[in-house]
Amino acid sequence: MDKASAKNKPTFVEKGLLIIGLGFMGGSLAKGLRKQGFDKPIYGLDINPQAIKKGIELGVINQGWDNYEKVPWEEIDFVILASPVGTFEKIAQKLKDKITPQTTVSDLGSTKRLVYRMEEILGPRFVGAHPIAGTEKSGVEYSIDNLYEGKKLIITPTSETDKNHLQRVVNLWKFLKTEIEFMSPELHDYIFGVVSHLPHAVAFALVDTLRAMSNEKIDLFKYPGAGFKDFTRIAASDPVMWRDIFIANKDNMLKAIDHFKRSLETLENLIKEEKIEELKEYLNEISILRRNLD
Repeated sequence: MDKASAKNKPTFVEKGLLIIGLGFMGGSLAKGLRKQGFDKPIYGLDINPQAIKKGIELGVINQGWDNYEKVPWEEIDFVILASPVGTFEKIAQKLKDKITPQTTVSDLGSTKRLVYRMEEILGPRFVGAHPIAGTEKSGVEYSIDNLYEGKKLIITPTSETDKNHLQRVVNLWKFLKTEIEFMSPELHDYIFGVVSHLPHAVAFALVDTLRAMSNEKIDLFKYPGAGFKDFTRIAASDPVMWRDIFIANKDNMLKAIDHFKRSLETLENLIKEEKIEELKEYLNEISILRRNLD
């Protein structure tokens, strides 16, 4: 083996890696690993047999199953949960007696306080992780090999997290060339409740507003331009995934929605009262804040 190959050799899997939930995110993980030179078997497990069939046809996975009893667990030492977060606890219950203590379990979930419940079931081998990447697409057929490359990756260890399993998760995401950051599950859910979950909620609500304001005389869905389509692109996301995220992060979601409603009320009052200069200043302040994000 040459020095370049040795340097890029995976240091997180000795046997094989199993992705549970073979959709866009899970498929992109598999493709990203292959792009970086991952040479171990990648398996898939999904309740939808068509997802497994498609994953094999596209070369995303080596082999896959739609039933836990069919999986050769002795050939797997790393498991990634890429299904909706609402399924995690049931999956953990099925995994606990099938995997060894040496098998690392991690996830791609967008909420992280569920880490504590996962630890209760699976013990310290579970390590929470959240790649800040994705699109509105769903389905393994849309997966891409550079989704995670150069993106931020949040890892949420707790006082119970096993250091060896934590290092394996770190090594996986280093292998995928992500920018790793650590934070508590609580801080993670507060931050992303505002910067990620709220925008999705707003996009869903905005599209619903078009539905509510359309009538037999006018179909507003005929007229949205590029701005509306860009703003609401994420409202085309998987509804099951986002239902689970909204419920799992309920308290932070409600706080964020409450603050958003206050901001709308501020804007509403400035328009209603025709406070021209105050409205201009308000819009200018917000515009500056947005430009500073780039």
